[in-house]
Amino acid sequence: MANTDGLRIEDLARPVFSPDAQRVLDRLAEDAPAHAFEPERLMRAAVETASAAHGRRLDDFGDPRFTEPLGIVCQDLNAEPALTGYGRTQFHREFTRMLVQRLRLQDLLRRHPEIHDVRIRQPIIIVGLPRSGTTHLNNLLASDPRLRHLPLWEAIEPIPAPGDAPGAALDAMTRRGRHRDMVTPHLRKMIDVAPTDAHEDAELLCLSFASGLMEMRAPMPGYLEWYSGTDLRFAYEHLRTTLKALTWLRGGRRWLLKSPHHLDHLPELKNVFPDAVVVFTHRDPAPAAASLATMNAYMMRRRLYPVDLGAVGRHWRRRIEELLRKMQEHRALFADEQSVDVVFHRYMADNLATAHDIYRVAGQPFTPQTRAALRAYLDGHVRHRHGRIDYRLSDFSLDPTELRVGLSSYTTRFGVQEEPIR
Repeated sequence: MANTDGLRIEDLARPVFSPDAQRVLDRLAEDAPAHAFEPERLMRAAVETASAAHGRRLDDFGDPRFTEPLGIVCQDLNAEPALTGYGRTQFHREFTRMLVQRLRLQDLLRRHPEIHDVRIRQPIIIVGLPRSGTTHLNNLLASDPRLRHLPLWEAIEPIPAPGDAPGAALDAMTRRGRHRDMVTPHLRKMIDVAPTDAHEDAELLCLSFASGLMEMRAPMPGYLEWYSGTDLRFAYEHLRTTLKALTWLRGGRRWLLKSPHHLDHLPELKNVFPDAVVVFTHRDPAPAAASLATMNAYMMRRRLYPVDLGAVGRHWRRRIEELLRKMQEHRALFADEQSVDVVFHRYMADNLATAHDIYRVAGQPFTPQTRAALRAYLDGHVRHRHGRIDYRLSDFSLDPTELRVGLSSYTTRFGVQEEPIR
């Protein structure tokens, strides 16, 4: 349903921050001149950081194919006029962290080659448009302790540094969360972002600089052209290796994964995880677009000024059409016994019945203990418990009728029900 009585965010295009948040942004922006977006410099910084923490030189990044998208991302960001000083500092930190993680993973594999023998068997992978219920469904199923999910803290810092105390990554993510809540206080009304919440494996694909999450953080036209048109099997193979390492490090048997961005690369997903059970979520693209564009514009306030709402709307209209076209084109890759279609209005009407259907197809026992765990999650995570947002297509110069007409084959095929939206 449309959030007609929700919070209206009036400063999407030209963000206004609290005095405390502005001081944080200004302080980080002071470091911006020192941060150059050049692949070689970023890689040198990562080598220095990782080597210092390990007490010996780490310089093996593994498969070098990540350097091509890294170079394209750097070109896009260097050409972005709206990138703020804070945004420049934040991207530099993120890229360095991703590269450090590659170094740590390669070092771990060198020291423990038995990790390669770990099997990732029959993962359950949730795929669908952003804002179509993927996050809620992921967290619901993650409440079953028999499934191995990827919490946010682990997605950000998957491979620990030597000597890291247990819980160090969680503590660091908690501190980042306080910073995020200060700068984007309404984000919790849009999406669950607690450090222990189930996150998406697209964060691990970022380690190959081959993830749809990149387009959520700033305009990257050159990168998006590369990303959507390139065979990313190398990145999905790196993802599988990372999951093997996480299984070896922290245990777990059957993985529960989720990312809307897999819609771009379903053939690679099928090739690398051939026995996966894939859950496709479906929703009326009009409210999904309104919610997605609003959340994306709100998140970009940390990195851009101003935020071009018209450009955000055009981007997501084009991308939603592309993602749903690819999904329809490749849906047949996943046989009935390996896939489930979850339609939003039915899921919202009965979360547990949907979960039961997924478990049935996945061959995962739906025990009384499973039902109790999922029921407890639902009781503790009532929808809109942090408040509601008034999502409007009109903020982005989008028309719901035009959007739906172009996607009528999709909505008809999957029995998607229209929702009210402005």
